[in-house]
Parts: sequence; C-alpha cells; structure tokens
Amino acid sequence: MTLKSLKYIALLLLMTCFVPVKATNAKDIGSSVAVKISDADRRKFDYFFYEGLNLKNAGKFDAAYDAFYHCLELDSTAAPVLYELSSFYVQLDRPNKAVEMLKRAVANSTDNYTYKIALASVTRNLGMYGEAAEEYEELIKEYPDKAELYYYLADAYTQSGDIGKAIDAYDSLESIIGMNEALSMQKYKLYNQLEKQDEAFREVEKLADKYPMEARYQIILGDLHLEKKEMEKALAYYQKAHEVDPLNPYYIVSMANYYEATDNKTAAEEQIRTALVNEKLDVETKVNILSRYILKLQQTKQGTESANQLFQTLLEQHPEDIDLKLMYGGLLLAQGKNEEAKFQFQLVTEMEPDNAGAWQQLLNLALKSEDIPEVMRICNKCIELFPQSPEYYFYLGIAYYQQGKYQEALNAYYTGLNIIPKENLPLKSDFYGQIGDIYYQMKKMDQAYKAYDEALKYNENNVVVLNNYSYFLSLEKKDLKKAERMSALCIKLEPDNATYLDTYAWIFFVQGNYTLAKIYIESALEKDKTKSAELVDHYGDILFMNGDKEKAIEQWKKAKEMGKKTKILDRKIAEGIYIEDKDAK
Repeated sequence: MTLKSLKYIALLLLMTCFVPVKATNAKDIGSSVAVKISDADRRKFDYFFYEGLNLKNAGKFDAAYDAFYHCLELDSTAAPVLYELSSFYVQLDRPNKAVEMLKRAVANSTDNYTYKIALASVTRNLGMYGEAAEEYEELIKEYPDKAELYYYLADAYTQSGDIGKAIDAYDSLESIIGMNEALSMQKYKLYNQLEKQDEAFREVEKLADKYPMEARYQIILGDLHLEKKEMEKALAYYQKAHEVDPLNPYYIVSMANYYEATDNKTAAEEQIRTALVNEKLDVETKVNILSRYILKLQQTKQGTESANQLFQTLLEQHPEDIDLKLMYGGLLLAQGKNEEAKFQFQLVTEMEPDNAGAWQQLLNLALKSEDIPEVMRICNKCIELFPQSPEYYFYLGIAYYQQGKYQEALNAYYTGLNIIPKENLPLKSDFYGQIGDIYYQMKKMDQAYKAYDEALKYNENNVVVLNNYSYFLSLEKKDLKKAERMSALCIKLEPDNATYLDTYAWIFFVQGNYTLAKIYIESALEKDKTKSAELVDHYGDILFMNGDKEKAIEQWKKAKEMGKKTKILDRKIAEGIYIEDKDAK
C-alpha cells in the first residue's frame, strides 16, 4: 500500500502532535507482540520495522509508511507499529484512524506510558476533548506525580466547556507544584466564566497575601478592578503597591490607565512620560507604553509630534534597540516625514542587514517616490540577502518595466517564478500577469494572452489580469465574448471599481451594444474618484454612438481640459464625429 502524498510531508510526523516521550525501541517490540509468528516472519518483521524507522528519519515518508504497513500485515497486534502508523494518519488529517491505531497500541501494550500519553495528546490536539479528558484521568490514576498531566487535563476540560472540572485539575496541579501567578490567573479567568467573581478575585488575593512585599500582585488586583470599572477598589490596591515599591514601573503604567479611565488626561500623560524615562523599566515595556501613548493621541485627534521628543529620549537611552527605531520610523511615516523615516529604516538595515521589515519599508518608500534606481538597489541587495524571497524579483521587474527594459523585466519575473513556493498560487498568478503586460507592451500579443491564461490558471479571480486581458481583447476586437465574461467577473468581484466598469462598458461599445455601454460608463463615472480623462473620453464616444452628438463633443472637450492630449481627440472635437483610435492597440 503506497501513499504518494506522504513524500510532501516535511515536518516531524510524530512529535508535533504528541507530548515529548521516549522513542520506540527494540524492547517495546518484544513486549508488545501478542500473537505468535514464525521465526521467518519475525525476521521479516524486525527488518521492515527498523527499515521503516530509518526511512522516516531520512524523510522518505511514503516508503516508511509502506514498511510499517508491511509489519502490520505480519503482526496486526504490534503496538510499536500501530504507534508509528498513527502519526501518519494524524498528518493525513484522518483523526479517527489515528486514534484507532493508538487505541489498539494501548490495548496491546497496557503498561506503556508512551502509547497512552500519545493517545491522550492526539485526541486533545485533534479537538476530541471529551475523550482526551478520559485518557488523562486514567493516566493520572497510574502516574499521580506527573504534574504535566494535570495541566493537559485542565486544558481538555476547559476546551470541552467543563469549567468546574478544569478548576479542580488546576487545584490538583497547584498542590503538586505550589502556588504561582500563571495558575492563579488561569483559575481567575475560569471563575469569571462561571460568573463567580468572589472566587475569581480570591485566587489573586491569595497570591497577594502569600507575597505581601510583592507589589506586582497588588497591581494585578488593581488592574482587575479597573477593568470592571471599580475605581475606588482599583485605587486602593494601587496605593498598596505604591507603599511597597513606589518606583515600580508597572505601578506607573497602571496609574496612567487609572487616570485615563477617570478622565484626568493631564495626569495620565504625566504618568506616561515618567514611565518612559524610568531606568527600571525595560525597553520593551517602554515601547509598548509609547505605542499606547501614540494611540491615545490619535484617538483624541491630537498631533503625534509630541511623541517625537520621547522617541529621541528613548533612542538616546537605547541606541542599539532595533524595534524602537522601526517604531519611530513608522510614526514618522504616519506624520509624512518620509526622509526622516527613511533614515531610521536605513539605520536598521546597517545594524541588522537581514531585517526584512526595514528593507520592505525602504522599498515601499522608494516605490512611493518612484525612485527607480533606489528600487533596483534595494531589490538587488535583498535578492542577495533573501534569495528565496520572490517578491524582490517582482518589484525589480516593475523597475525594469518602468524604464522600458522589457527583456530585463521578463528575466526577473521568470527567475522569480522558479522560487515561488508551489502552494503560493496567487503569487504565481501575479507574476504571469506582469509577464502578460510586458509581452503586450512588446506587441507580442500571442505570448501576452498565453501568459494571461497561465495567470488565470493559478488564480481564476485575479481581477487585474481579468481586466487587462479583457480590455486588450476589446481593443483588438478579438474573442469579445470571452472578454465580456472576464470583465463581468471583474464587476462581480469589485462592483464599485470605476476602471473595471469602464472596461465592461467599452467591451459592449465594441460589440455595438451602445445602450449597455452607456449604462456602465455612467456607473463608472459616478464611482470614479481619480477624475480620469480616459473615462470621460470614452463617455463621449459612447454618447456619440447613442445619437447624442452635442453631449459627446462636450465630453470630448472636457477630457481635453482634464489633460488628455491626442490627435484623435482633437479631430473628434473639430470634426464632431467619433474616430476610432487605432493607436490605442
């Protein structure tokens, strides 16, 4: 039995879903075989089993599956084989078969912890929480000192909605490992789900009582009360925290939240500023606080420039912090200070050359400013740094295209196609769409249409390709019914896109259906936000063919006033007739 699809599984076949456990070994084989087989078959079994393990370790998963399955044909009760095969069924998204295999493994090797924990873990990871809880309960009876079992049991009960039993499991875990913040907060959330607020707060209060000199727990209690709009209780806990540790940075942040919640904006801002210059506060927390401060400024429609000085202060404190520079660059971009933003991103690429995010920001700025040499510099550098990232070939192709270097653009796109992951069909479609546009500019129509067909094979809803393809066909008066179908799909996908409506109108115009052409061109003009002279010119053409000569000339003149300058347009205005623009082809 061969599963060819297994050769594409490049991840761990077992431990991604199972709790880390010991590997299958020879001892497991001997103890789990429940039926007698001949010595010859035993030798075959041993050979194929170890061969299966070797093949799996070598990444040859389809052959490994065949080897294990051959073992199962020799001995259907072999627990190690059933255990190995279950992992294949997990990856093939056949959960029922995987669970069946593991249950058989457990039944044939009742004292094996590996198989039992695997069965419990697989059922939990596959969302079979009720069965998982039962398996963990049984494991806990046999291994009551294994703390992780209680955690997994609690999670299974939580996921299945049995919150009370989940809390009981966490209580049992706490009795083994002791009280800690993570456990108490988890129980706090579960009690809140049960609407048992007193018990919920008591969980955190127990932490605060046990560690009275730890301001953190007083602050947590204050934050929890603040979330519930219980201002007086929140303030009381914050004051307790302040008595314990008046310089605690989290106290400063929580007090800022408190002041904002009580509409004392000035005091809140002062708290934030104080936190940002607090040397006890780590830079990550400062960045998070600053993010929140900027968001507040935006929400209150204040200018964000007041944050710039704070960034400068933090950059002086933490000159090597990459995230801080990226964040500051993002803020400067939002303020329209592109050159200053570019400086920050450039610093990041110098300090951390493989920071793809900074390079992408630099590329976006270069594209926005239409700085073609800079686009090419960035793309060529990123192709060196990130050789498996096809997007840089995409933008490099655009740069060549803008320069009229069509063959160089094609070379870039065809090279990029070779490294696009097989599963990324939309990107392949976009690449072929660009190739089609280039061939069209080179007047190689057959190759252009072939590329467009290839693009639609990978993404039948690629609206840009559908629009360009259908429009170019209409200009050539070729395959007009196909053009109409593609353009109609564009309208279905993006009904408010003026460009696509214009294309649809023009296809009807070319087919001589001037009434429909008029309906769609007027819809395009209504939804056009770019004030396109081309649409207005088309409107004039369509009006003329609908018998409205005066309005047609009016629209042609308007198109000229809007910036369209062609000899054909001048002739249409002067002669008062529609003239086909054959150069548009």
